[in-house]
Amino acid sequence: MPTILVLATTADGAVDDISLQALTFGRRLATGGPVHALVVAGEPGAEGTPAEATAAGFGAYGAAQVHLARHPAFETFAPDAVAAVLADLAGRVAADAVVGPGTEAGNTVLARAAARDGQPFAANCIAATLGSPAQVTRQRWGGTLQEEAALHGDRAYVSVAPHAVAAEALDGSSAAVDAFTPDIADADLVVRVVDRVAAAASGISLAEAKVVVSGGRGVGSTDGFKPIEELASLLGAAVGCSRAVTISGWRSHVDQVGQTGTKIAPNLYIAAGISGATQHMAGAKGAKKILAINKDAEAPIMSAADYAVIGDLHQIVPAISAEIRRARGA
Repeated sequence: MPTILVLATTADGAVDDISLQALTFGRRLATGGPVHALVVAGEPGAEGTPAEATAAGFGAYGAAQVHLARHPAFETFAPDAVAAVLADLAGRVAADAVVGPGTEAGNTVLARAAARDGQPFAANCIAATLGSPAQVTRQRWGGTLQEEAALHGDRAYVSVAPHAVAAEALDGSSAAVDAFTPDIADADLVVRVVDRVAAAASGISLAEAKVVVSGGRGVGSTDGFKPIEELASLLGAAVGCSRAVTISGWRSHVDQVGQTGTKIAPNLYIAAGISGATQHMAGAKGAKKILAINKDAEAPIMSAADYAVIGDLHQIVPAISAEIRRARGA
């Protein structure tokens, strides 16, 4: 049976849901074989550093052994350093495949690790089978095309497309945690995050939000987003936008939903004044339900919407907010 190694990431010291999806994918790929997970962390006590208990939590999703690499270099993002540890660990556990989250960080690390290991890498996969060669199905062109590909090598490196696989826990499963301090070469610290500038946000993560309210070019201006923000506040939702909005400078890129923005999977996606370009729908295709508000009944987004309101968003969005307040007696 194959041995699988999964790169598992954390967010603010907590388990990252995208990594749980990758672990579920890796567990299925192992077909009963051993699943290892690598978690990197700074020194104990550093802000945002996962503890052994957090690392052990990955066991509930299929990891039998969690390797917790602690080093001061990991108190910030250093992709080459993580890749060095990942490639080395893949050799030590004799992994048949290395799996990770298909996020910007995950793809960056996996690509570097595969290059170090001299092995093939496939990004944004939704299915895979091991063999000689390994076979993968992956998303291309923003999810509008699925590609069947063969990976020729001794070990396959694969990232899992976000929200393509649902995270599934195993009852009563736990993982042993092996904490160690890796040797990090100075050359592997040349590329690293040295500072972060926090964006103004509602505190609700766009990628994890259960409801997202987005505005597009039809909103018209920065001030035009006030009704969007009001509705999002009433629904406890995150505010998103289209690429046209960020290009116009009305919202920050961190709010962008799309192939070059954030891929979302909310229970409800409300898209106001968004035409539904291919790259935008690639980021929103994980939504369980889509409500589109647009003047144009022929807008591309209408073919993907579960519910559609044809009309002026500047009248419809405030009317929805007013009805919610009325229903709540506010």
